[in-house]
Amino acid sequence: MTHQNDFSSFTHFFWDLDGTLTESAPGIINCVRYALESFGIHEEDDDKLRLFVGPPLMYSFSHFYGFDEEKSRQAMNKYRERFGVKGLYENSVYDGIHETLTALKKAGKKLYIATAKPEIYMFKIIRHFDLEKYFDFAGGSDLEETRSEKHKVIDYVIEHENLEEERKSGKILMIGDRKHDLIGAHKCGIKCCGCLWGYGGLEELKEYKADYIIEKPQDLLKTKA
Repeated sequence: MTHQNDFSSFTHFFWDLDGTLTESAPGIINCVRYALESFGIHEEDDDKLRLFVGPPLMYSFSHFYGFDEEKSRQAMNKYRERFGVKGLYENSVYDGIHETLTALKKAGKKLYIATAKPEIYMFKIIRHFDLEKYFDFAGGSDLEETRSEKHKVIDYVIEHENLEEERKSGKILMIGDRKHDLIGAHKCGIKCCGCLWGYGGLEELKEYKADYIIEKPQDLLKTKA
């Protein structure tokens, strides 16, 4: 793992959405707080709620608040009650993303989205922020979260796009900000690049063995002299 790398050998770039393409924490935090309020939980700590950025909602309500499966599902539905109308737009594209995606496309790279966010919301977000045009295919989870674990989403994109040969030959790079991106990528046998502008932070990216770490999107355009 290093901060300085040559990414020219990769031909297919898989992108996480929350915390990687878009700064989605404001909307997610507001919707988690809305869901918790319905259970009489008044959470004032934004940092605690920021942990919900990235992982599947069922996982987050269970692990961070001790909800059982039924209560987690009720909380998830309450979250979506606000998210589908307002929360998904409390969001912004990170600086450098549009420029980097444009340059990668111009260089002949194939771009994909692999996110734990349900596709019904993912498509609304990438269309609203004019991101859809860059990607050859975008894959997410379903509303029942049967495909919410990152390795399942990555496998889904690989299978849908017939990229098994690219996987075997090491041509695919996953780009994400949280441990779930790293774990999922490695479980699928592909390299993962951790991004420091998201929500995981350097220590998390190191702990979960990011193959590469970059400080800004444009770092993906670097090649060796």
